[in-house]
Amino acid sequence: MLTHPVEEGSPLNRFRALWNEIAPIGRDGRSGGYLRYALTEPELELRSWFRAQADRRDMPVTDDGNGNLFAWWGDPTAGDAVLTGSHFDSVPHGGAYDGPLGIVSAFLAVDELRAAGVAPVRPLAVAAFVEEEGARFGVPCLGSRLLTGALDVDRAAGLRDVNGVSFAEALGDRPAGARPELLGRFAAFAELHVEQGRALVERDAPVAVASAIWPHGRWRFDFTGEGNHAGTTRMADRRDPMLTYAFTVLAANKEARLRGAHATVGRVAVEPNATNAIPAKVTGWLDARAAEPETLAGLVGAVRDKAAERARRDGTAVTLTEESATPLVAFDGGLADRLATLLDAPVLPTGAGHDAGVLAGHLPTAMLFVRNPTGVSHSPAESATDEDCAAGVTALARVLEELTCR
Repeated sequence: MLTHPVEEGSPLNRFRALWNEIAPIGRDGRSGGYLRYALTEPELELRSWFRAQADRRDMPVTDDGNGNLFAWWGDPTAGDAVLTGSHFDSVPHGGAYDGPLGIVSAFLAVDELRAAGVAPVRPLAVAAFVEEEGARFGVPCLGSRLLTGALDVDRAAGLRDVNGVSFAEALGDRPAGARPELLGRFAAFAELHVEQGRALVERDAPVAVASAIWPHGRWRFDFTGEGNHAGTTRMADRRDPMLTYAFTVLAANKEARLRGAHATVGRVAVEPNATNAIPAKVTGWLDARAAEPETLAGLVGAVRDKAAERARRDGTAVTLTEESATPLVAFDGGLADRLATLLDAPVLPTGAGHDAGVLAGHLPTAMLFVRNPTGVSHSPAESATDEDCAAGVTALARVLEELTCR
């Protein structure tokens, strides 16, 4: 029994009511995008909202010590539980739906199941994972990687944001790291997410089931040269790392296109970052993705070699550091087929990483995608209609009933 009844009305109206509660939080007035970095004020407000929603539904909340929250319907210690949910944090000026849609939909799916009189035979937990985007501390899926033991605790604790604040300081404690006893309580995970592409527009379908996540990762290129005066240093005497960096960006674009892969350099730092100074150091971050691991390895290797060759010509130096890497994730085929049949939904791969991809190595995992009319993500242009979001809630409710009651 809910302590406070949820909004009455159609599924569409219930979605609109709950979605509108979080829509203003962290929105930038100029770009229209969101600044919901992990463990900053907007994301902390959303975490408080999460606890309040759980409390309304008499769902006790636990924290795994890594910043991941779990709201439980049923006994948290019983085992064989079904997990759902997503994340609140955003990329800089990101869209509204990436992450929060999965959490809002999870609570609404619980409401639908309760309203229908469904009595699960195993517990259900709604999760809010911390730092999925990696926009603050640099490592994506930080919370789920810690939970599963995929990330070293010392490394995670020492990760720092642009202001020098460490993850441990933001968390308020040293992260707990791997929690095998908690992970072992879950029998399956289903994450609902806005689609990050236009495949569902082309298929004229509101919801899809995921088949796989492309292998992907982030690599840091550090280019060093000789800082000097922009007005007095002859062109022939320069050792300018910006030239090596610029060539590398173009090389990454070319090599990705040749391989049918994706390469993006969307972040750069320059020292001393002065208009009238030749840089002494340029750091650029490469995001690379491909359908097959061999293609990804070939792409990164080619970009590395071309950067090194150009550095020799420019009189600069370059080092490459892998900051994160995620292998090909093929979701549980039997589960994906079962859910696609249940929902009469298409099955699609994705090039985007998710906490579901991390958890897939430890328990049967599935993803649902909700149609995105623009196909744009990580941008204020990211969108989904309320009608499709309500359809996603109903689809998630059917999936959770299938997993908790069968």
